[in-house]
Amino acid sequence: MALDQSFVGRSYPPTDPYEVGREKIREFAEAVGDPNPAYTDPEAAKALGYADVIAPPTFVFTITYKAAGQVVQDPQLGLDYSRVVHGDQKFAYKRPVRAGDRLTVVSTIEAIKSMAGNDILDIRGEVHDEAGEHVVTAWTKLVARAAEGG
Repeated sequence: MALDQSFVGRSYPPTDPYEVGREKIREFAEAVGDPNPAYTDPEAAKALGYADVIAPPTFVFTITYKAAGQVVQDPQLGLDYSRVVHGDQKFAYKRPVRAGDRLTVVSTIEAIKSMAGNDILDIRGEVHDEAGEHVVTAWTKLVARAAEGG
């Protein structure tokens, strides 16, 4: 069953603040195999003009994907998450994510398409810091595969 097109443009409430920690940044950088010292060494980050370590560009996915859960779990939308695969991801940064940031995310459904029985859902996550300043926009594309034999 196709997703309801009337959900396009719907925004969900901001998430609770996520406090970005040095250790989480270090763990993420190690997990993705990025040895950039600005991710682990405060002095290296300061030499680049940052007050503390910064996060790798894809780090913000950890909070925007969780925020997109509000969309995915909306019972009125009718998305069958057991059939969902992650289709695409992109980011547009105003500034890097830094240790000590307290970030919130507002998720908005940008598009819903149906192709070959698959539902394609585009979710935009607007990430702001504690002062309300825009940090990054993340776009997540989810594909709900068509039911077998459907």
